[in-house]
Amino acid sequence: MKSKSFVVTLVCLSFIIVFFLSVPVLKMFLGVGSEKLLTTIKDGEVLSSIWLTMKVSAWAMVFVLFTGLPLAYIIARYEFYGRSFIEAIVDIPIMIPHTAAGIALLTTFGDTLLGDFFKFFGIEFVGTEYGIMIAMMFLSAPFLINSAKDGFRKVDVKLENVARTLGANPISVFFKITIPNAKKDIINGALMMWSRGLGEFGAVVILVYHPMTTPVLIFDRFNSYGLSFSAPVAAVIIAYSVVVFLIVRFITSKLK
Repeated sequence: MKSKSFVVTLVCLSFIIVFFLSVPVLKMFLGVGSEKLLTTIKDGEVLSSIWLTMKVSAWAMVFVLFTGLPLAYIIARYEFYGRSFIEAIVDIPIMIPHTAAGIALLTTFGDTLLGDFFKFFGIEFVGTEYGIMIAMMFLSAPFLINSAKDGFRKVDVKLENVARTLGANPISVFFKITIPNAKKDIINGALMMWSRGLGEFGAVVILVYHPMTTPVLIFDRFNSYGLSFSAPVAAVIIAYSVVVFLIVRFITSKLK
């Protein structure tokens, strides 16, 4: 009896959280209606914002793949003074409010000495796709770096040592042994970073209002026209997010 009541309690508590997670999404689609959804899908401004959001989020992911994987490997493989501090720096964007992150980025890369330095090379962050990219990267990079770090820690060091004794150099070992054996965590982290970037709003809206990403477009239409014009756009981006989530789960389930 005690075991049965315990299971019932678990099921009831689980149902509560599932309710709060699923009903708003279902209500979004049921409340909007198929006609408005079809109209929104054909809306050029919506399609442009979705393409912009997905494209820039992908570029942010590629940037962190090149720069974050070495960092993840160093943290996973080496003991050094200040490692905990570096790990804390990686995790900070997860903890701070996204609008605060946007202010931090604006005061760093806006009309500042550092901003002028990048302008010298033709790179501006305020009101450009570069700005969208660094906002997405700043707040979603921890997903990729931490996942890759966990993946590297799972790789047996003996495999790397055997490859070294057979004459492979450190770079070959990294690309032919370490990364292939950690690929599941790396890909999962990369896809989670990309999908997280799709929903970024707080930092982006402060740094770059135009061109509009989809979350900013939803906010703009809600402020300008109300719920009836913003809800269909929200439903469309939720649908895209669900598709991305299913792709993530499918790919990671197929990887060995």
